[in-house]
Amino acid sequence: MNIFFEIGLVIILATIGATISKIIRQPKIPAYIIIGVIIGPGLQLITNTELISTLSEIGIAFLLFLVGLELELKKLRSVGWVSGIGGALQTFSVFMIGYFVAQMMMYSQIQAMYLGLIVTFSSTMVAIKLLADKKELNTLHGKIVIGILLVQDIIAILLILILTSLSQFSGGLVIPLFIIKALAITVVTILLSKYAFPYVFKFAASSRELLFLMSISICFLFAFIFHYMGFSIIIGAFVAGVALGNLPYNLEIISRVTSLRDFFAILFFVSLGLNFMMVDFSSIILPLVIFTIAVVFVKPLVIMVITSFFGFSKRTSFFSGMSLAQVSEFSLIIVAIGLEFGHISHDLFSLVTLLTIITIALTSYFIKFNNFIYNKFSSVLSIFNIISRESRLDYIPHKKTFDVILCGYDNIGYSIFKKLKHMRKSFIVVDYNPDVIKRLRNRRVPCMYGDLGDIDTISRLDFKDAKIIISTVPNANYNKLLLKTARAKNQKSMIFVTSDDMDQALDMYNLGADYVILPHFLGAEHVSVLLEDLTADVTKILNNKLNHITELKKRLRLGHAHPRRNHHGN
Repeated sequence: MNIFFEIGLVIILATIGATISKIIRQPKIPAYIIIGVIIGPGLQLITNTELISTLSEIGIAFLLFLVGLELELKKLRSVGWVSGIGGALQTFSVFMIGYFVAQMMMYSQIQAMYLGLIVTFSSTMVAIKLLADKKELNTLHGKIVIGILLVQDIIAILLILILTSLSQFSGGLVIPLFIIKALAITVVTILLSKYAFPYVFKFAASSRELLFLMSISICFLFAFIFHYMGFSIIIGAFVAGVALGNLPYNLEIISRVTSLRDFFAILFFVSLGLNFMMVDFSSIILPLVIFTIAVVFVKPLVIMVITSFFGFSKRTSFFSGMSLAQVSEFSLIIVAIGLEFGHISHDLFSLVTLLTIITIALTSYFIKFNNFIYNKFSSVLSIFNIISRESRLDYIPHKKTFDVILCGYDNIGYSIFKKLKHMRKSFIVVDYNPDVIKRLRNRRVPCMYGDLGDIDTISRLDFKDAKIIISTVPNANYNKLLLKTARAKNQKSMIFVTSDDMDQALDMYNLGADYVILPHFLGAEHVSVLLEDLTADVTKILNNKLNHITELKKRLRLGHAHPRRNHHGN
């Protein structure tokens, strides 16, 4: 009954906190953490530390299970080298900065190494949740963030795997035993994923309930096995996700497990507040301030420099950096391991807990108000344009005026691009993906590198002589900025914008849009036209199918992103 009461109290108060946050339009994560502080060390309504620890670990385990399910190398390839090489560079650079800062503050070498690792990693749970809430997961900066987090997660998991393994062994056999166990697990996982799970889940897929139970059972089974072999249960959950990730049913499994993940995610954020311990703040206030600055300012700066170096605009670089300005849930695991080994003190553990709470709470505001913050500091951030060399990406012939301005090239934009070429219209393409602009420039297509949400990009466009302005970017704020600016300079041009929401579409009509493209609405209309044609001639379905397959393969060869992952981007 005590456990039921405590979990129920957490959920009820978290609901109240989330409701208040929604009313006052604030991020929910700080509310969950504050609730944890109030009912834990504050009022001491919940003092079951074992329950707190268990709930946190379960939440992280389910998170990593889903990370494993969604693990695709294509996600790294879709944002080029910035995810792989850039993510590794960022991890190493921030670790070295954290290590040297800790050394200068007179921490021991082993403590400095732990602090370097702690500030290095960013929270997958926090960043993905906040970006998903803002519908920015599939923007360019969202893809970069996911790619960097993926690299960080792999490195962090390897480190945790090594640390937890070291706790089980002693002497010269540590590394050989670790390698043998890791190789054995890898081989077994590959064999199960390739030869056993496809048949098991093919049978289970006939029932939603059985599919859900089977996937959760595999998660727990791997966790048990890993625990028995001396590894962490969260590593077992991650490997279970990887083992199921290549199944054709992985999307269905994700959709079933996501609600569980969200439930335990709330408990995880509340547990951060519950874990808060009253300490002598005078002993940790200075290092807390310094490491908060390192995480909130220095780490985003490193990420911005790296992403700018790989050719991305200052806006994309800024949003990517700000999304990763927090300490990871992996950092809590690492510091707990350090405490267990006696490598770090309870004061340092409290410092890291406070650092985690503060940076996660701050990130909630950074992501919620990223556009406002960017606009305030846009002029200062112009230095990153020099690093990114964005002016060299443009290809604008001597003829500076164009009949059509097309903002966004992938997916919908590509269909419009083909039609404009067929109609022999003079046009310029604006896109925020440097790889897209490079491809267009190599084909001598007039193009401009820029982000539609950036006022600098808008100011560079010549709206005065444009007869048609088209935006395929389904972001309401970006399109409203485009509409206001373009209408102020040219009342006669035809303006087409895109939206995923009918209410927003009506708002854009009120602002002067001549037509609002609603992809799902147009898709339904297209299907109805196909059905009408097919009733007259059934053989048309085969021709339409073959033409559609040919067009999809052509677009994939050209490097277009998967529509499901890019419908919020350019």
